[in-house]
This record gives sequence, structure tokens and C-alpha cells, in this order.
Amino acid sequence: MESRADISSTQHWVVKIGSALLTNDGQGLDYDAISNWVAQIARLMQAGVRITLVSSGAVAEGMQRLGWSSRPHSVHKLQAAAAVGQMGLVQCYEAAFQKFGLHTAQILLTHDDMANRERYINARSTLRELHEMKVVPIVNENDTVVTDEIKFGDNDTLAALVANLVEAELLVILTDQDGLFDADPRHNDNAKLISLGKANDESLMAMAGEGSALGRGGMLTKIRAARVAARSGCSTMIASGRQEQALQAIHAGEEIGTLLTAKDEALAARKLWLAGQMKVCGTLRLDDGAVKKLVAEGCSLLSVGVKAVTGHFQRGELVSCVDASGREIARGLVNYNAEESQRIMGQSSEQIETLLGYIVEGELIHRDNLVLM
Repeated sequence: MESRADISSTQHWVVKIGSALLTNDGQGLDYDAISNWVAQIARLMQAGVRITLVSSGAVAEGMQRLGWSSRPHSVHKLQAAAAVGQMGLVQCYEAAFQKFGLHTAQILLTHDDMANRERYINARSTLRELHEMKVVPIVNENDTVVTDEIKFGDNDTLAALVANLVEAELLVILTDQDGLFDADPRHNDNAKLISLGKANDESLMAMAGEGSALGRGGMLTKIRAARVAARSGCSTMIASGRQEQALQAIHAGEEIGTLLTAKDEALAARKLWLAGQMKVCGTLRLDDGAVKKLVAEGCSLLSVGVKAVTGHFQRGELVSCVDASGREIARGLVNYNAEESQRIMGQSSEQIETLLGYIVEGELIHRDNLVLM
């Protein structure tokens, strides 16, 4: 995708609606607003667009149902609120979509569902089947069971990973702001909307650093989400959900929001899974020669190119590959555990059997199990 003109030909969107839009000043769900977005989604589906919906709002709805006036600090109370609120959230969406003859399906995910290859494939297959049946999947994080160690952290990240999962062409992040600006529009009357950019533009990340204009209002997470979505060739639109008929305007290619386009090439399905991993179990520090082989030549990682091993990982787990400065170059599934990797690092493949007494693979990470970051 190169411009807004290309959006009208896309066939699969992931639409994420944030809490600020879904809740009515902390009074639970805004039913009128949800009905409006559902009507827009129904029209997009009639036009042939497959929609996967990622929705916040469960905790806020749960608090309203439980009569809580302030957000609790206890993790278990928050999880309980999410469990109660998820019922109301799904009921609201189901009732709204039923008016258009559409069914919905609740999909609750954790990071482990994305990290486990078999569960990842099962989730993708289920979502594809739901789309074939014209059912609208409504995705949320499974807050009732999730822990900080496996938490996505925010629904922008979840939406981007779902975009990878279903191989969507466009991720639409509806927020309470008009898009990305080059300065904070709340304090700078000369702030200009960034209409079009590249998802992997480093200057956007720099602008969104801590204390910067884009770093406030949750825009940093949205730029990061756009970068994650771009790994599967998915572009990202960040726009105001308060604009009338926003989804239709986006589909028509109108000049609203910020469009962050992706690279032309999409990663292979297996590498999509690897790229979407967030739970890294260890780190391999590479020498300059190994970095060059991986980046410029697309080679496998050999043990001879590894200078240091950190972490406690098992064979088949995900590790991060970094250069001498600590910058992440790639991620991949290792053929040897941490102890074995330390014993063979810096040594040629021919020495692996001598050092370990056996050889599993000649590569530390095969190129088919490795993705550049």
C-alpha cells in the first residue's frame, strides 16, 4: 500500500477501538457510540471487507456493573472486573450486530497463545473459519488469567499482533485524537497533522520518545503497533473515532487521520509467528561478521559468530540476537539450550560434536527459524 487510494481495494481490516471512545466518561459502555461503529462495520462487510475487531472496555464496564467508582489497584479485583465486564461488552456488540443480521464471536487471547506455535495456528484457523461464516470476531486480552510476565501491555500491541495473525492489509486504530502530529496540538497551535508516513520511519520513533509531543496521549504505543503490523505487510491508519462515519471515510480514501504504510514484502507465515513473539528467553551477542551474514546475506546463524550467551533457554525457544552495541538484529528459535550454546559459542560447526558429544544441527539458528527485526 502506497497511498489512501489503495485502501478501497483492501479486503481485510483489523479495527481497534480504544477505551476512551468506548466508555461514557467512566460510566460504563457508550451504547450509542458502539451502535454507530457497528453500523459502519456492517456497511464495510457488505462492501466485501473482512473485519476483525479488537475492543477495549471490559474493565470499565465491569466496574460500572459492580458499582465501583474508582479503579482498584488489586490485580485480582481488576481481573474480576474484566471478567464481569467482558460479559457486558460482548452482549452489547452481539445485540448491535444482530440488528444487521450478523453474529459475533468472543476471542480472548494471551501472549502464550501467540508464543505457542500450535495454538497460534489454531487461533488463525478459527479466525479464518469465522470470517468464512461472516461472523465478526471480537478480540480482547484474556485479563482474567493473564499475568504481567505474559501481558501484551496494551490493546494497540494486541491489535497489531492480530493483524499479523490474520494477515490483514490494514490496521485501523480508532482513538480520541485526530492522528499523529509533529507537535502537541493541545499546546501548540501550529502543530500539523502527519497525514502520510512509513511505519518503520525512525524519525517517528524519535518524535515519540519520552517527554515528546507524540510520546503523550498513547501515540508511542500506536507507532510501535504500526511497526509490528508492518512485519506482515499491513499498513496502519490512526484516526479519530469521534469523526462522523470515520470508517467509511477511511475506506473512501478521504484525508483523515495518519496513514503509516508498510514494507512491500510480507513475511512468510512461519516468520510472522516468530516476529510476533514478545517473550524472549535469552540473548545471543554476535560478532560483526555474523551480523553481516544475517542482515546482508540472509544466512543461518552459526555458533562461530556468537560472542556471548545470556538467559536460561531450552532448545526450540525464542532468543534475541544483538550486535556489539546491544541493538537487536534478529530473533529466532535455537537448536541448542543455553548451556550448550555457551559451550559451542565461537567454535566452528565441525567442533560441535567434539564439544558436546553429539550434534543436533549444524546451525545454532536455521535461517527458516530466524527473522530480522
